Amino acid sequence: MKYLIVGLGNIGDEYRNTRHNIGFMVLDALAKASNIVFSDKRYGAIANMSLKGRQLLLLKPSTYMNFSGNAVRYWMQQEKIPLENVLIIVDDLALPLGTLRLKGKGSDAGHNGLKHIAATLGTQNYSRLRFGIGNDFPKGGQIDFVLGQFDDEAQKILPERIELAGEIIKSFCLAGLNNTMNQYNNK
Repeated sequence: MKYLIVGLGNIGDEYRNTRHNIGFMVLDALAKASNIVFSDKRYGAIANMSLKGRQLLLLKPSTYMNFSGNAVRYWMQQEKIPLENVLIIVDDLALPLGTLRLKGKGSDAGHNGLKHIAATLGTQNYSRLRFGIGNDFPKGGQIDFVLGQFDDEAQKILPERIELAGEIIKSFCLAGLNNTMNQYNNK
């Protein structure tokens, strides 16, 4: 069985380690823990991971956030991966820092990456792992906040939460969406 695991973010040094790039950070940590490396391919950086007989295609789109759907659609078609085997890792302002929520469908909640994926795939019924980045910003400061670096306090909790996100990804592929939601959504 094949799975497409997509970490959303923006390419370029100016975006590295920003809140908006938590999807990239989760996949980088998963790849490092699995001793695999990303290589540049069409529409993104790709790493192949084996997990107990399952093939995971890790994708960090190079399309920038607002056009993430192009990369998702291309790799789904290229690798013949069904929608139920796709998982998107995304930053979420509505969740407190470090909170992780797995969902099988939902709205884009104003997130441009999810909005483009839904428009490109023609559905919002795809799994997503929402990674809380908090919302500690002044009125009108949302863009600067999501494109800003995590502060020192956040840096202390991120490694453990990123590792947990990796465990959720593995469980999604091994135990399925519902079992994984039941096990992890209250942690």
